[in-house]
Amino acid sequence: MANILLQHADVITLDVDGRVLRDADVAISGGMIVAVGAAPDDFQPDELADATGHIVLPGFFNAHTHSPMTLLRGYAEDLPLGRWLEERIWPAEAGLTADDVYWGALLAAAEMIRGGTVGFADHYFHMDRVAQAVLASGLRANLAWCAFGSDEGEMGASLADIARFTEEWQGQGDGRIRTMLGPHSPYTCSPQFLARTAAVAARLGVGIHIHVAETQEQVDSSVARYGLTPVEVLDRNGVLDGPVLAAHGIYLSEPDQAILAARGATVVQCPTCHMKLGMGVTPVPALYARGVNVALGTDGPASNNALSMLQEARHAALIQKLVALDPAALAGDLPLRLATQNGARGLGFGLSGEIRAGCHADLVLIAGDTPRLQPQHDLVATVLYAAESGDISDVMVAGRWLMRQRRLLTLDEERILHEARRRGLRLAGGPAASAGEPTRRYADATFPKGEGFFDREPHST
Repeated sequence: MANILLQHADVITLDVDGRVLRDADVAISGGMIVAVGAAPDDFQPDELADATGHIVLPGFFNAHTHSPMTLLRGYAEDLPLGRWLEERIWPAEAGLTADDVYWGALLAAAEMIRGGTVGFADHYFHMDRVAQAVLASGLRANLAWCAFGSDEGEMGASLADIARFTEEWQGQGDGRIRTMLGPHSPYTCSPQFLARTAAVAARLGVGIHIHVAETQEQVDSSVARYGLTPVEVLDRNGVLDGPVLAAHGIYLSEPDQAILAARGATVVQCPTCHMKLGMGVTPVPALYARGVNVALGTDGPASNNALSMLQEARHAALIQKLVALDPAALAGDLPLRLATQNGARGLGFGLSGEIRAGCHADLVLIAGDTPRLQPQHDLVATVLYAAESGDISDVMVAGRWLMRQRRLLTLDEERILHEARRRGLRLAGGPAASAGEPTRRYADATFPKGEGFFDREPHST
């Protein structure tokens, strides 16, 4: 790998001290940052990159998305979550092919690179094809094959097949790909299936990515059926015994929050999706106060409708300030930390998310030569409240440029746009739109407790 020296950059390090450096250098070797501030005297760069007028910061990590849903962007609008899923999304997804998933993931990769995302956690189907898209793009990813299971059996891919994918792809792409298991949620998976999934995850040494407590209705239904909240169902069945990405986490009681903190779970707020679907607000300050790792995600492009982590960081800050009636809520660089290092940690990329020596060179450059980014009294505020995805000029992962001077270097954008247009229109307007029964029953299924549900002793909190 080339030695690269970024010169004369303004740097938001997001290190432990929150340092912001002006007119600084960043030296990169072997895909790692080796110096920040001034390059070592003996550093011999193969490439000099003049970053004058640019802001350098860690790349973003999208901690919860469904990337192939780019093909359904704008297809299901102005509906509550239940109707959005049952009337539009699940019926359309019944017509998805593996090739659709591949091209939808490539479209998402192109959008994410242009928006400064360097890694993402994906939760969908045909994940082997998403993995191929990740290899092509140069991004990092944590991939979970979405699974549904009840007492009657499994729907879609079997847990055994998903386990094989999970094991095969772990660590591929020179470590850029990590895997998890992906049961959809406690309301579409029976307790027995969740327990089986947790056992497989433990055997493989991987975590679990799952939707949790998205609506009050889900919580009420769980309590009525099992006498337990969704978080307690997960805890009783071993799902929280290993690393967990708990997507949404909106309706969490104080005991739920204590459980998540004790288990070391990552809760992923998706603020734009939450606002757009009228879902509610993740209690980020309360979770943070308990020491929970809170990250940010976009959710799928069919519910957002963008894959912009700058947008998520801004909305994460603004929504908490509004709900708390407190302009100091999520102050300073905390929203950027949620969008970078916290997501990196939750996805298993602990050496990303900071600009400091010893970290992966996963970073972005924002061009400051636009009216809305001047003057720059406070670089953090400039990025968080004024910058847009289009201001990002350069993206690097592991010391490799994925975008340079706004030109994608790893993907054929023209071909991707062509494939995405035709496939998306077919899904939204073709036979798939009426083929809803196989998927709609996921939402309608009822899962009785059955034997084995309480085989585990409850954890203490």
